[in-house]
Amino acid sequence: MVTLLALPLMAEKPYTLVLDAGHGGKDPGAVGKFSQEKDLNLKLVLAVGKQINEQYPDVNVVYTRSTDVFIPLQKRADIANKANADLFISIHTNSAEKKEPRGVETFILGTDRMEANLDVAMRENAVMKLESDYQTTYQGFDPNSIDSYIMFELMQNSYMDQSLRMAEQVQQRFVGHLNRADRGVRQAAFWVLLKTACPSILFEMGFISNPEEERFMNEPASIAQMANALVNAFGAYTHKQAVRKEALAIDTTAQAVDMQKHGNDTDSTRNRDGLISEESTVQHEFKTYYAVQICASKTPLAANDPKLQNQPCDTIHAGEWIKYYTAADTDREQVAAKLPALKVLFPDCWIISFKK
Repeated sequence: MVTLLALPLMAEKPYTLVLDAGHGGKDPGAVGKFSQEKDLNLKLVLAVGKQINEQYPDVNVVYTRSTDVFIPLQKRADIANKANADLFISIHTNSAEKKEPRGVETFILGTDRMEANLDVAMRENAVMKLESDYQTTYQGFDPNSIDSYIMFELMQNSYMDQSLRMAEQVQQRFVGHLNRADRGVRQAAFWVLLKTACPSILFEMGFISNPEEERFMNEPASIAQMANALVNAFGAYTHKQAVRKEALAIDTTAQAVDMQKHGNDTDSTRNRDGLISEESTVQHEFKTYYAVQICASKTPLAANDPKLQNQPCDTIHAGEWIKYYTAADTDREQVAAKLPALKVLFPDCWIISFKK
């Protein structure tokens, strides 16, 4: 007798996007000739939220602040986590001692090239010192101490791949469509990214210390253009996520239909020849693996490519990128132990996680 399987439709929760306007209230952030970072961040966040509501009415938009108020770093993360966020975007404005630096950059959590990006992380994390008893709230973390940032290397970031995909979409839109100078996707130790339990990015829209960029970021037309670029990046990112989910759903449904055709053989499956083998038809349980990503490329690399340094590696396809990784293991500590030696060959490598 063939037993048909019921396939209930699972109602998904509304997609929740949390928009975080950096700084605010008593914390002005970076200051330019005639404007302050906190105001630029808020203007762009509100413009993005407005466009998202218009173009994606099913998306639940949550703001960490919608007015000029001071919100502690930890509370920003708490807001995202309480809302069960699917994506967290923190918007900031860059600054430098000299006037020449320009361009956009998008950060994800990580310690790749930590020393090079440490000044940005320290500046953005320093806001926690405006809070009373911040040492207790932030568990003894000192935003001005290099030693405190070691903790970030020990933290697991299971959302790195998704965060990277969103960051890449943002950079592509701003560089390719708005012709902004490209400072790339970078990793840095931002507290607010560490504490959000979802894919998250921190976007620096430009340099308020650069007179030309300060004027650009204050123009209403520019704000609308930047908001549109961020919304388009969001659309491309969520579309790719939806395609991945749909492919998984189709695959799972196909397995269930195959079970219906072959009867209720709960402890066996049919191989390619149609013979029943002693394997469970229970849905495959994915395991979390950790590995060291050594490089990424939009085109396949030959085994003898100098970028690979003759290192045996495997690949993951993420959108248009091919990521090359090595030392995969389900034990993160085992992978972390191999990281220092690999950094000798690949200074920009870092630990990633994935399921298979």
